[in-house]
Amino acid sequence: MSKIVIVFILSIVSLWGVEFHTYKEALEIQKKSNKIIMVDVVRNGCHYCEKMDKQVLQNPKFSKWLDKRFISARINLDKEKLPKGMYVDFTPTFYFLNTKGEILKKIPGSWSIQDFKDLTEKIH
Repeated sequence: MSKIVIVFILSIVSLWGVEFHTYKEALEIQKKSNKIIMVDVVRNGCHYCEKMDKQVLQNPKFSKWLDKRFISARINLDKEKLPKGMYVDFTPTFYFLNTKGEILKKIPGSWSIQDFKDLTEKIH
């Protein structure tokens, strides 16, 4: 019964968009899943961050696609520092990290669903 409730809750959460974790949580999840971590770097009041979130990351179909491939973490530069020597010139910027903590790809900017999918579908 408890497994059914957990699956139901996770299904509802996925209807609202990408499930974001802290960076530390993402590292713990990665140890068990061996999935790539997608780090979304944002700032408060960033128009393009908000646009990307609303138009792309909260899209139910696309968020499900992202969640299957990546463990999503969000870092707000107004509250946290970037790990692993990462840097950004502007937000949003997305980093993709393998299980060794190596940066596989850096994608700066706000994109459409199709453009972001095209940029991320070959990351593995």
